[in-house]
Amino acid sequence: MTYALIGARIFNDNTTWLDGYAVVIDAGRITAVTPEGALDPAIERQSTSGLLVPGFIDVQVNGGGGVLFNDSPNVEGITAIGAAHRAYGTTGFLPTFITDTPARMRQAIAATREAAAQQAPGLLGVHLEGPFLNPARKGIHDPALIRPMDDDDIRQITALAHDLPENMRVHVTLAPEMVEATAIDQLIAAGVVLSAGHTAASAEAIIDARARGLSGFTHLFNAMPPLTSRDPGPVGVAFTDPESFCGLIVDLHHASPIALKAAIRAHGPERMMLVTDAMSSVGFSEDTFALLGRQITRADGRLTADDGTLAGSDLDMASAVRNTVNCLDVSLEEALRMASLYPAMFLRVENELGRITPGYQANLVALDADLNVSGSWINGIGTPPQ
Repeated sequence: MTYALIGARIFNDNTTWLDGYAVVIDAGRITAVTPEGALDPAIERQSTSGLLVPGFIDVQVNGGGGVLFNDSPNVEGITAIGAAHRAYGTTGFLPTFITDTPARMRQAIAATREAAAQQAPGLLGVHLEGPFLNPARKGIHDPALIRPMDDDDIRQITALAHDLPENMRVHVTLAPEMVEATAIDQLIAAGVVLSAGHTAASAEAIIDARARGLSGFTHLFNAMPPLTSRDPGPVGVAFTDPESFCGLIVDLHHASPIALKAAIRAHGPERMMLVTDAMSSVGFSEDTFALLGRQITRADGRLTADDGTLAGSDLDMASAVRNTVNCLDVSLEEALRMASLYPAMFLRVENELGRITPGYQANLVALDADLNVSGSWINGIGTPPQ
């Protein structure tokens, strides 16, 4: 079925705003961006309004809609998380599985393989955040479950990377100082996307991992040592390596707006990615939930354990975009790229996603004047927010 979306201001090719234009969609892809007056009269028109922008891509989504991936490592859990975040403009996501038992991780890997085979809406792969972390920077992760990477882990992860469709990725967050260089080499060779996180690595160790193919940093600033004059660490490398990708949780709790501004100005906005690190509370009314046996409480936009440790976030991508524009001195255009194009580049799917241009998948979001989501499309199939 061919149809055209009309009536919105279009963020064309992630660079230019177009008024009076239409986006023509056929078989799930954008086939043209053309003046409305030039449309073939036979093409069905669907009216929208406000801004039409590329769909948001979130590479760190622990849960949503009352579901945590660790608790529901199955196709139903993945689908429910995607549906909850779609209401906030996320049309592509990596369900994120945090440190857990080896058996549970195998379940998550199997669920990802099956969800990919079933073409779960918006699924772009999986993010394994741990368990190959540094206990000294554990955050909310259970230190009893943090462990070294072994040959079976490498086999499972590389097998999944091989089995997934070519437009999906396995993303692993690890502490480079806790993983053998040969293991990093094997994962990179298999096409796995690696990020440093929950790490106390020296700058030299990070630089070495980057040279081996590490792509960047998971939730920059959080669960890593701060930059100091004689020990710049991961943050210092991130600031001075504009080719690295950095995830930013712009909920205004995980990092100060001043720190986030400093990171963007030092590194440059390109390859800075908005992520949510969202837990099950997003799109869900309950203010408490269990995370690996610990009670987590939502209050004033923060999720914390009883000892005050931050436990992921209550953030959605639309709110992340608004916070970035309103609090970080970033233009709307750049914030939209941070939510779409740069994550697509990180996942190496920028030839398919992250732009409104002919040939790309029709993953789109409509925003009103306040940057709230008024509609979304995944592979050309439109569904209003739930």
